[in-house]
Amino acid sequence: MFKGFSEALQAVAQRYAVVRDALSQTERLDQETFIKYSREFSELEPLIDMIEAYHAAQRGLKEAEEILSDPDTDSEFKDLAEQDRHSCKDTLTRLEHEIALALIPKDADDDRNVIVEIRAGTGGDEAALFAGDLFRMYTRYAERHHWRVDIDQLSETGMGGVKEVVMTLEGRGAYAQLKFESGVHRVQRVPDTESSGRIHTSAATVAVLPEVEEVDLVIHEKDLRIDVFRSSGPGGQSVNTTDSAVRITHIPTGVVVQQQDEKSQHKNKAKALKILRARLYEEERRKAMEARAGARKSQVGSGDRSERIRTYNFPQGRVTDHRIQLTLYKLPEIMDGDLSELIEALTTADQTEKLAAME
Repeated sequence: MFKGFSEALQAVAQRYAVVRDALSQTERLDQETFIKYSREFSELEPLIDMIEAYHAAQRGLKEAEEILSDPDTDSEFKDLAEQDRHSCKDTLTRLEHEIALALIPKDADDDRNVIVEIRAGTGGDEAALFAGDLFRMYTRYAERHHWRVDIDQLSETGMGGVKEVVMTLEGRGAYAQLKFESGVHRVQRVPDTESSGRIHTSAATVAVLPEVEEVDLVIHEKDLRIDVFRSSGPGGQSVNTTDSAVRITHIPTGVVVQQQDEKSQHKNKAKALKILRARLYEEERRKAMEARAGARKSQVGSGDRSERIRTYNFPQGRVTDHRIQLTLYKLPEIMDGDLSELIEALTTADQTEKLAAME
């Protein structure tokens, strides 16, 4: 139990009472406030149920100990009380952990959609092929969760690989599920073109950014330089006879986003602004987290794209996440989008780190 646990329970109970009372007078609430309180009520209610069960276990433990300390209690009744005491202690231990997890401050961006950027790194054609494999892996993961997949930008190689892909995955909790995927992903395998059977190592980088709305991050027109040009396909072949491609430069930071996948200049500009807004927002998040944590990295890593986070070893059929020292021998399933065990382990490690910080 962390310091201030009892005070935290009391604060939750008080807040629950305030929200419940407000919702009992709906005629005084506008629609926006009603929705806000309703959402908070639904989030607090499971926690309140756990707190009530925790207090009930405390009362049960106290009663059992009173019975055990009474010299006039017969032995049979004491045996029952001893069983109750052990049961209440186990319940208290379990509920303390569950409540503590529920009290961890929620990442405000967890429920957002995500923008996933995958780029081939070192390794030439093999790196591009691996980037294509990661593209399929995350697409399959999104399909398993019935999320909508929108390809914002795609640059393919002639061999079926991917130089770069930017896609938006739309689904509740998408960012919470994928936020630990940012970093360098390394692959070890024998390329199809390798006649001697030698294992090659190559890499791809993944960035996972929360999708943000205009109200979340205001970008001033004066801070942007917008260039339009004619989009082109492989080898410089024109795919459009109009200046529909858009390049946006955020002058204060130097961040550049280029978009040409759509035939409409308006659509390309809108997609470029969406990606730019996500990158700027993520940079602000990073700075804020470093300031709060004193630049201390969490157990699962900083999420920096320069940090090697995972290795996919095809000859041995294994995937190793280096941040939590987890190795799984289910590479085909993982490459087909079955990331649940990896993501659950990373989430648990992050919660453990946060719980330790609360003590």
